[in-house]
Amino acid sequence: MADRRHLIDVTLDASAQVNPSANVAHDCRAAIFDLLEDNAFGLVGHAGGPYKLRIGLKERRLVFDIREHDGERLLELRLSLTPFRSVIRDYFKVCDSYYEAIKSASPSRIEAIDVGRRALHNEGAELLRERIKHRIWIDDDTARRLFTLICALHPRTI
Repeated sequence: MADRRHLIDVTLDASAQVNPSANVAHDCRAAIFDLLEDNAFGLVGHAGGPYKLRIGLKERRLVFDIREHDGERLLELRLSLTPFRSVIRDYFKVCDSYYEAIKSASPSRIEAIDVGRRALHNEGAELLRERIKHRIWIDDDTARRLFTLICALHPRTI
């Protein structure tokens, strides 16, 4: 049954997307591809799956709409974005620096910025895991990829 506890479909709610930059759009496509290739995802206390996940924003809240493979809704989890604001804001700043650096900076400078970028990404992923742990369990890689998608939905004017 453990092999059923994973995502088979991940979509972003089109009405919530915030016109991401080309870099963010690329990161988003890569995160979804990687999620579908390899993930660990399950509802606490639920032995079903595989799952379909739609991520969006409603009333300024992050929404995880989780369904069975046949489309039956299992859970709509709404989370405040407030705890994520600081790490997302810092992550956007470091990503902007990283994308600028890869155009002309030295390899050591790019690597230093990338270390900071990965650290903030890990911090955001860990915050996500902490916020959902009572309803959803995910592994580290799944959390990182989902954090990428959350950033894509979040307005950059925070």
